[in-house]
Amino acid sequence: MVSLLSRLSPQASRRDASYRRGVAEYDQKRFKQAVSAWMHAAEKGNADAQYRIGLCYARNEGVARSMPDAVVWYTRAAEGGQADAQFQLGLIYLDGVKEPAWTGPAAWLRTSSQHNAPAAADNLRLLFPNGLDIEPDVARALHWISAAAESGKPEAQLLMGSLCRAGRGCEQDHQEATRWFLLAAEQGLAAAEFAMGDAYYQGLGIDVDFAASWDWYQKAAHRDDPRAQVALAYMALTGQGREPDREAAGRLFLKAAAKNEVRGLYNAGLMYLSGEGLPQSIDKAETFFRRAAKQEYLPAIMALAEYHTRGNNVEPNLREAAFWYQRAAELGNVQAQFFTARFFATGTGVPPNIREAAKWFLKAAEQGHETASYNTAVFYLNGTGVEQDKDKAIEWFEKAAAAGLNAAQVQLGKLYAVGDGVPKDPARAVDWLERAVEGGGAEAQTALAVFLLQSEPDPQGLTRATDLLKAAADAGYPHAAMLLGELCSGKLKQPAGDPAQAVQWYRRAAEGGHAEAQFLFGSLCLRETAVKGSAEAAASWFEKAAQRDHAASQFQLAVMYCTGQGVPQDLARGVAWYEHAAELGHAVAQYNLAVMLSKGQGCDPDMAKAMTWFEAAAEKGMAEAQVACAQNCEATQDMASARRWYEAAARSGNKVAKQRLESIGQSVD
Repeated sequence: MVSLLSRLSPQASRRDASYRRGVAEYDQKRFKQAVSAWMHAAEKGNADAQYRIGLCYARNEGVARSMPDAVVWYTRAAEGGQADAQFQLGLIYLDGVKEPAWTGPAAWLRTSSQHNAPAAADNLRLLFPNGLDIEPDVARALHWISAAAESGKPEAQLLMGSLCRAGRGCEQDHQEATRWFLLAAEQGLAAAEFAMGDAYYQGLGIDVDFAASWDWYQKAAHRDDPRAQVALAYMALTGQGREPDREAAGRLFLKAAAKNEVRGLYNAGLMYLSGEGLPQSIDKAETFFRRAAKQEYLPAIMALAEYHTRGNNVEPNLREAAFWYQRAAELGNVQAQFFTARFFATGTGVPPNIREAAKWFLKAAEQGHETASYNTAVFYLNGTGVEQDKDKAIEWFEKAAAAGLNAAQVQLGKLYAVGDGVPKDPARAVDWLERAVEGGGAEAQTALAVFLLQSEPDPQGLTRATDLLKAAADAGYPHAAMLLGELCSGKLKQPAGDPAQAVQWYRRAAEGGHAEAQFLFGSLCLRETAVKGSAEAAASWFEKAAQRDHAASQFQLAVMYCTGQGVPQDLARGVAWYEHAAELGHAVAQYNLAVMLSKGQGCDPDMAKAMTWFEAAAEKGMAEAQVACAQNCEATQDMASARRWYEAAARSGNKVAKQRLESIGQSVD
């Protein structure tokens, strides 16, 4: 029979010879012998021995691991008043225990069941009569944690405080939580001291008192609690509870960082980067950010990405920036998702991948990023990186537009105006464009003006369109100036205005970088009757547009270099500009380039390359190029192809082709 004394006196139970023999065996790592000795003591009601046996079942020491068996022994000890057992029981019941399926008894049961399920079930009942898993039971957990806390176990008191603060298993009660935290803190438990600091800082169950909060945080910090060190550092930065002291904050962040605490690492990194609170050291800043980032601390990951993007007195490393932005994107940061999409779209720091760009724009859009929503809409509209889906495009344009994004409102107005992906609806088009204009922006003003001009406006509508274009042009939008030039020239289905004013608007558009306007103004410079200019000025404007990949300007510039008009004659530069224009699909440039390649003018002769460009121009319907292709086919005895090319040229009225067809006996329909 178990004596009352053995149940009430831990000291007495620990003087038991069997118990002490078990401790000695355990210390020598002879776990089976330890369990055997404790079994003898446990049979006499020794609660400490019962607790120790439970630990052995939990740790797979001397007996097969079995949490249900551990619970049996913990319960016996807990009922005998053993506080550690009470606490362990509380922890187990709080979340339950599920044996991993890939190892231990659960793995054995799965394998055995595949061979002989009934036998496996019998063996399970024999070997593990208490089962394998423990279901959560918050009420029972609270009972045992409370018992351990009432027994004075500080860890249990801390946990009771946390449960009361969260309202888990009980009503949320900040005052009761603070009572438990205080009991544990008075026993010197650093985590409880930190909790008291939090209670005073946030006013949880107690009045806000920054001075008291500082004192409790400081007690925990002196016990090397890194969370308390970080909390004190923040208070030192802001001057809460004490005078502001950046240097003290820096020292505290470093102490927390020494324990690999992520906020300590991150904030120390910021201080090293800025040189405020800690001596400036770019290398240390990067190292501390990296240590925190490896623990997937999002602010540190973003800091690393921004650090490598900007360079911070060192060369930017866009590959590293892309890596860290993508890591932050994977952790759900919406801004990082947007940047990652842009990196993939532009090939910045990563190989270009339009599908990845579409994927990350969509993820950012789904989190409400306005520009990402707009970009996602554009991708769906054009089938870029995703399967074309105009319904989804409209959906994302509307989300971006509803959020006030001007570009999305403009795009919706344009789509409703022409009925692209939606029923044509002039009223809705005007509504979206008017909203965009209200939000400001030259593009919106220009889009609404274009819509009004295309709607055959009355004098009032024409005046409104003109005013909108002038406002946009005055805001520096060159396309609006270009349209005003065309409006004054009578090119927009409106009566011609003042030609001199048209020239001025074209000039403004050209000066604003509008390539078509630069080409047009360059052309005007060649016609002195239209505008005071010169061939030199024309060449300058053509070159500006040519640099913007304007094919007609590249062609005109090539002509000028080949003829020496407005520029020193330079056949090699002429060939180069012809090639640029040819690559952009300019048929005459393709033909002229082919001629120069075939004759070796401004370049080494290259008949094979010349024929490639003759054929490109011929495919675009240029009769002279078709004749050249036919003549080359004749030279290679390919008369069928020669006739085909001559016929194509003859249909365009080319006399050479007609004459050659007659000479080879082929009529032209």
